[in-house]
Amino acid sequence: MSEHQHDENCGCEDDGEEQIFSITDDEGNELEMVMVYSFESDDHAYAVLLDRNNLEADGVIFRIEEENDESFLVSIDDDEEWERVVSIYNQISEGQAT
Repeated sequence: MSEHQHDENCGCEDDGEEQIFSITDDEGNELEMVMVYSFESDDHAYAVLLDRNNLEADGVIFRIEEENDESFLVSIDDDEEWERVVSIYNQISEGQAT
């Protein structure tokens, strides 16, 4: 997935319930994604997004970065960070399922 700038021009909706993001995948397809969960680890915030039109599909995890009072989503390219974040999310998911 590509980096996504979250600002007044991004096409995101925030109706108080769902946070919707328009994400362009690696093949150039635009997807509407809904943020279903966020968490923090090692001084970074992360967001879990699901395809709004296919909630059964696997989720995608992005790092949330801030610059000049604006937040944006960044792909996690570092393998070590990815493994750590997925492990944390799996622990959170298992805890919620019980």
